[in-house]
Amino acid sequence: MIHFKEIGKIMGALLVLIALLMLPGVGFSLYFEEDPWPILSAAVITMILGMVLFFSFSKQDQNIRKREGYLIVALSWVFMAGFGMLPYILSHEINGFSDALFETLSGLTTTGASILTDIEAMPKGLLFWRSMTQWIGGLGIIVLTVAIFPLLGIGGIELFVAESPGPTSDKVHPRISETAKRLWYVYVGLTTLNMLLYWVGGMSFYDAINHALTTLATGGFSTKNASMAHFESPFIQYVAIVFMFLAGTNFTVIYFGLLGKVKRVLQSDEFKTYGLALLALSVILYFPISAVVPDPELAFRKSLFQVVSLVTTTGYVTDNYTQYGQGVTYICFMLLFVGGCAGSTAGGIKFVRHLTFIKNSWLEFKRLVHPRAIVPLMINGDRVTGRIITHIMNFLLLYLLIFVFGALTLSIMGYDLPTSLGAVATCLANVGPGIGSVGPVDNFAFFSPAAKIFLSFIMLLGRLELFTILILFTPFFWRAN
Repeated sequence: MIHFKEIGKIMGALLVLIALLMLPGVGFSLYFEEDPWPILSAAVITMILGMVLFFSFSKQDQNIRKREGYLIVALSWVFMAGFGMLPYILSHEINGFSDALFETLSGLTTTGASILTDIEAMPKGLLFWRSMTQWIGGLGIIVLTVAIFPLLGIGGIELFVAESPGPTSDKVHPRISETAKRLWYVYVGLTTLNMLLYWVGGMSFYDAINHALTTLATGGFSTKNASMAHFESPFIQYVAIVFMFLAGTNFTVIYFGLLGKVKRVLQSDEFKTYGLALLALSVILYFPISAVVPDPELAFRKSLFQVVSLVTTTGYVTDNYTQYGQGVTYICFMLLFVGGCAGSTAGGIKFVRHLTFIKNSWLEFKRLVHPRAIVPLMINGDRVTGRIITHIMNFLLLYLLIFVFGALTLSIMGYDLPTSLGAVATCLANVGPGIGSVGPVDNFAFFSPAAKIFLSFIMLLGRLELFTILILFTPFFWRAN
């Protein structure tokens, strides 16, 4: 039996937290002499309902099991999307349910795809809330709430398992709440440092804090129509590259690095593969770009920025990569299927899955030659069990099937094949830019309401690693124990 009252209590706590996170947007509205009431009204409505839910079920104290964990995570994203779009709707800056849902879920899932055609014309307070939605979704709102749930008498292990991205279960502390807290300390600290460096580099304080929020979230929302291309400073762009790289790194690796445990960092096969792959891909893109851009430093910066932005699923733009020919366009399209490290804020398939698949495929040849030999698959010095290998293989197959199904669905809706492939690939990987009519200098405003809702669901599937959502559609999930 599913404990729905306990779920209601947790939904109430989440809504109170979301309401509190809306309030800084009110401050920016007042500072820029804008109407603060849309955001304030949304915060009040969200706060009231959250408190009603929480105190109505505050006496509930049942353990959260695995089924409740998956259901809570899925419902929390539905609630966050529903109430997160209120500032857009109440301000009348985004008209229509599908547009507001798409922009909100694009923020919360850190996809960065947008339906806005003139970002700079939007109210500053609303743009800050837009950036905040990405920061909330970056490391996962559940990871934050797990850190504070013990204070509310709510357990958190099943929530962390269902929400935490990637197939790894590395922890920096035996207690799950302490792990969540320490990961958020790293997240907040890096965001603050990133903001200060942007500010020192020439951004206004407002632009610096917005871009820091979306950089560490690997979200890619910008306050400028031209995205990062608006800031021509090499310093700002290199700062963005460094922090996108860090945001795409497993946060437990960063944590151990900050503690000076270099050996733990170097033991990570995924991190080493991640770093080498980004460098190699940047060199590959450098040659076709340098044929058009004569300045060697600028050509390398363009190639490095684009590779890091796409692989970490941030989606910032400093250049239109489709202008360098079909070869560069196809490479950038393939980068949508890479993803950052497990345990990072990045979306996508993740390097550890690619690494496991490649190593297992290579070892399969050895097993064919020596059928009686025991040839274990090792990652980070540890043996990978058959169950984990099966889980990864199933994930890769499901990911491919959803991509094909999504592209076919958009094609049936009347969109050309490159646009359909690009839109589904970038939404499923939570990147932002794609190919076709959703390239790096385009947006998603032209899609029909039905297509926007469909792509919003694709974004949510990708952000929650497929299984957390798909398991809810299985009959055995709802059967009583």
